[in-house]
Amino acid sequence: MKKNKFALNIIILSLFVGSLIACDNDFNNLETDVLNSDVATNFNIKKLSETNPEFTDVITYSQVLGPVQTNNSLGLSTLGIYDDVYGRVTSSFVTQVSLSAYSPTFLGEANELEIDSVVLTLPYFSTITDIDEDNNITYDVDSIFPNSDTNNPIRLSVYENNYFIRNFDPNAEFNEAQNYFSNKTASSSEAIAPLEGAELTFVEYNSETDEFDEISDVIDINKQGYILRAESEDGEEDNSLTTYVPPGIRILLEPSYWQNKIFNQEGQAVLSNENNFSEYFRGLYFKAEAVNNDGSYLILNTNSPNSNITIYYTTTTVTEDENGEDVVSEEQQSFVLNFNGNKINFFDNEFNITIPDSNPNVGDERVYLKGGEGSIAKIKLFNGDDLNDGDNTTFDDWKNFFVETDAEGNFEGIKRIVNEANLVFHVDQDFLSQSASYHPETEPDRLYIYDLNNETPLTDYFLDPTISTIPYFSKFNHLGALQRENDESDENGIKYKFRITEHINNLLLNDSTNVELGLAISLNVNLEELIQQEVQTSNDSDLKTPISSVLSPKGTVLHGNNTGNQDKKVYLEIYYTEPNN
Repeated sequence: MKKNKFALNIIILSLFVGSLIACDNDFNNLETDVLNSDVATNFNIKKLSETNPEFTDVITYSQVLGPVQTNNSLGLSTLGIYDDVYGRVTSSFVTQVSLSAYSPTFLGEANELEIDSVVLTLPYFSTITDIDEDNNITYDVDSIFPNSDTNNPIRLSVYENNYFIRNFDPNAEFNEAQNYFSNKTASSSEAIAPLEGAELTFVEYNSETDEFDEISDVIDINKQGYILRAESEDGEEDNSLTTYVPPGIRILLEPSYWQNKIFNQEGQAVLSNENNFSEYFRGLYFKAEAVNNDGSYLILNTNSPNSNITIYYTTTTVTEDENGEDVVSEEQQSFVLNFNGNKINFFDNEFNITIPDSNPNVGDERVYLKGGEGSIAKIKLFNGDDLNDGDNTTFDDWKNFFVETDAEGNFEGIKRIVNEANLVFHVDQDFLSQSASYHPETEPDRLYIYDLNNETPLTDYFLDPTISTIPYFSKFNHLGALQRENDESDENGIKYKFRITEHINNLLLNDSTNVELGLAISLNVNLEELIQQEVQTSNDSDLKTPISSVLSPKGTVLHGNNTGNQDKKVYLEIYYTEPNN
């Protein structure tokens, strides 16, 4: 097979989804005049690290993930090659396919049917940023990594899937959904195999021979769209028939496979309903490989109506006129197969970093964060102490510093008011810069901090008013974006700051439990409250990871609480007000 060579041009349609990644800005903090005691005459604004540093210690350590659940991923599929300081991730996926109509009629009363072309389309996430006077369209495509002007191609093989993907787990309770994992398994004891059935052939139309020629499986990755021009009956181009297709992967497939698989089954039970069809045609397996030891990584909206296989065909009907002469009429039609149902991503990790065993009691020197089948971090505020646990008084003493409590530790009154609380992590640039694969673009712009025990966002997430269809600008007060040198998007990362004021106030005023917190890579902070994905563990312990982290290939390394660089040590920053007695 040869390289797909559709003529590329910019176009006029846009996918609905907003940007996944954007530029960098740090949110404002309270180190302003509002904290100046000259302004507040009856109150003193203080910083806890300066008055009571013993309360600002944080324990952080890494949690390496096993295989992660990758179905039920909100219709997003990942495909391609990604390199960073951790090494290489290769992502492939399998998807079920459904018919746009069951018990279809293709031939009908016609005498002949011929497939004109079969087009596979996988759109990227894109938005239109400019249309010039000649109707040339410029797109912002932010679902390609690395996010650069040019991207390396990938080798793409598409197979008929041989493995039956079921909706429910036969070994679980009634109607419990089946989970599928990144290592091609349905559980620790069931492999997803075999996958590779008949391989589909990529073709291009040869106008000289009026035939389809087999082409390469090397796919160019770019941010332009496709403009498809049609001819009128007189052979001239007809602009009114021009079709514009957004940026994405667009491939012509060899027609005879679809003639046999779909059209020759007209009237058969296999096309009569969804259950029969999903058993008969089990979907497609998209397998990515590197080209010249390089490639690109894609986030695909496979739930989009524009993501499909469209079969274009012509039916020919021959009738007799009143003179007994044959009258030939042709009708051009199309039939669509959608990528509905289960979609499962597979990750092949070739990591060159071995994350050291973590110590949950004293914390680690470094915090390792990696999306996909990678790692998250766990965070213990106040040394992980909880109220009246008898092991440590850090949390008890901190709480009593701020509020009056009864003998059982329940809130009774306020001594001091928390104005703002932040958790601050510094990027370990000394470690990152040692890797030849490091580039500032590989650093994730957003991380997600959450209640690990209850698998939910913190209260601050829900109360953050910064909501945008562009995820980079959402939840910006709570989940501060990566602060970079000179505030430039192509410069090295410095730190992340998470505003957790409401979480801290809940601990003080609502007698909330000092739960362990999680920290993970975030592809899109707008997704975080929707779902968390299961993680396979060796001891069958219950562990989940945020969906947005599963979808992201990015990773970073942060300074932990035991770092040798005390200036970069993770810390809890609390500004508070106390009466000026």
